[in-house]
Amino acid sequence: MRNALRAEWTKARTLRGNTWLAVAIAVGTVVATAGATAAVTTAQCPTVTTCFEDTARLSLRGVWLSQAVVVVLAVLLMSNEYGNGMIRTTLAAMPRRVMVLFTKAAVVVGIVFATGVAGVAGSLLVGGVIMPRNGFTPENGYPPLSLADGPTLRAVVGSVLYLALIALLSLGVSTVLRDTAVSITAVLTLLYVIPVISTFVTDPQWLGVLQRLSPMTAGLAIQATRNLDLLPIGPWPGLGVLAAYAAVAMLVGGVLFVRREA
Repeated sequence: MRNALRAEWTKARTLRGNTWLAVAIAVGTVVATAGATAAVTTAQCPTVTTCFEDTARLSLRGVWLSQAVVVVLAVLLMSNEYGNGMIRTTLAAMPRRVMVLFTKAAVVVGIVFATGVAGVAGSLLVGGVIMPRNGFTPENGYPPLSLADGPTLRAVVGSVLYLALIALLSLGVSTVLRDTAVSITAVLTLLYVIPVISTFVTDPQWLGVLQRLSPMTAGLAIQATRNLDLLPIGPWPGLGVLAAYAAVAMLVGGVLFVRREA
């Protein structure tokens, strides 16, 4: 087990592209959050005390963008080996295919978890600096962001878990499809297209169904800290929807990985 993990970790870290993608997850999350928080001010509201903006969720907005980088990183971890034929060498060295997939999952989740923590923590700090300058102050009804606040802590921890689940979903899809471009397109379509389609749905009942079934919309409900009763699905059940997608993708990918010749 230890040797298998070391081998997968060595393959992952020695590819320069993976290093840059890992950095991009952390940096991209912070930069995207900075742009999102800078664009929202209390001046856009009827009054400074009636914005009702979810400042914790706003400070974690960068996850919406960085998840695309997570998709690319996780897909490449599997599809690259099929593209260059390295998968045959990997399977010759480690014939237990379930172990191969497990170690790949452990490595990609470890990378995403570490970079996700850095990105989410940085985003919270950036949001805490920018938003008070835009009118989101205690005097206007917006207390400082703090991990001592239960909902904020849940949003932060949940955001990191969200990125880790996106990595598992992407790895599973890549194991099924074995092609980089097709796998990335499939996962990004699953994540981003359903929310786009939802904007054209006028029936409240069908809109709620789509939002509850969307892995991104449901999963990112974990970031909400205000007006939870207005959400189409609760924070933890929403993350559970994404976890179900990831579990199915990994299960199907694992079955096919074991049964295929290569």
